[in-house]
Amino acid sequence: MKNIIVTGGLGFIGSNLIDLLISKNYRVINVDKVTYSSNFYNVKNFKKNKLYKFIKSDLNNKKKISSILKKYSPVCIFNIAAETHVDRSIDSPKNFILSNILGVFNLLESFREHYKKNKRTKLIHVSTDEVYGDVIKGRSKENDAYKPSSPYSASKASSDHLVYSYIRTYGIPGIITNCSNNYGPKQHPEKLIPKLIYNIINNKYLPIYGKGKNSREWIYVGDHCDALLKIFNKGKVGEFYNIGSNYNLDNLSVVKKLINVSKKEIKIGSNVKIKFVKDRPGHDKRYAINSSKIKNKIGWKPKISFEVGLKKTFSWYLKNQQYFSKLNKKDITKRIGVKK
Repeated sequence: MKNIIVTGGLGFIGSNLIDLLISKNYRVINVDKVTYSSNFYNVKNFKKNKLYKFIKSDLNNKKKISSILKKYSPVCIFNIAAETHVDRSIDSPKNFILSNILGVFNLLESFREHYKKNKRTKLIHVSTDEVYGDVIKGRSKENDAYKPSSPYSASKASSDHLVYSYIRTYGIPGIITNCSNNYGPKQHPEKLIPKLIYNIINNKYLPIYGKGKNSREWIYVGDHCDALLKIFNKGKVGEFYNIGSNYNLDNLSVVKKLINVSKKEIKIGSNVKIKFVKDRPGHDKRYAINSSKIKNKIGWKPKISFEVGLKKTFSWYLKNQQYFSKLNKKDITKRIGVKK
């Protein structure tokens, strides 16, 4: 049986990836340090599965990470563990440096030593389209320059550079992926879509930064996970792969579509109205990536339309409201990332 390590597996993308990997009969070792965004509710459906193992560890604990690699000898590590929320990076950038840069450094050091004795392994480092910064026109390609705008995206850009340097210098078998905005089940409600869903269900106003014109490329998390598995099986070591849907929407359009979806599921309360709030400092106007490489080289393309994905997402949160109760309410409702 083949072992795969997923870091950050109590989070949004990680737990959805574990779902997919177990369905494909891989044994998955979930390594997560358990932060505010970790949620054991995300793994409740497979926590007793013989193909699943949870280990609590920070990536900065190099000794423990090295022992995990030695014990389980994985065919792949999907490095998804990261501090991810831009607003939090504005308030507390140090946490992002510690996790997204130093954590990746320690993982790379452990992996480099492990690879000397275990050649049948690879590392897939999962990153973001935000490293490219504002893309007013066109779509970012894998060889475009990085121009991160926030401490979060700068820390992710740094981690990408670190991983690539270890590929070039030490010859580790690594691949770097940069994905567009994910949405779907199990996403922390500090992010736009689940926050809006939480507010709709709880009859609260719907906060939108600025004028709601900031545009993002949206991809359903299941499509992202499917792409990651295909990259594991068919991707070329040393390469970067953009993963996206080629479908952009501004935030105001997202809210309007979500309201329409919600109306078909529940009776919406009188307080559910759009409210424009003070914008985020340094807010990028548009992200958009060119995903032709993964489509042409690996044969992957997204399957879930935004409308279908949005309906699936709202239905999941409606049926799993206990998910919210497992989180600190302040992490759901408190506004952060306002420069003072």
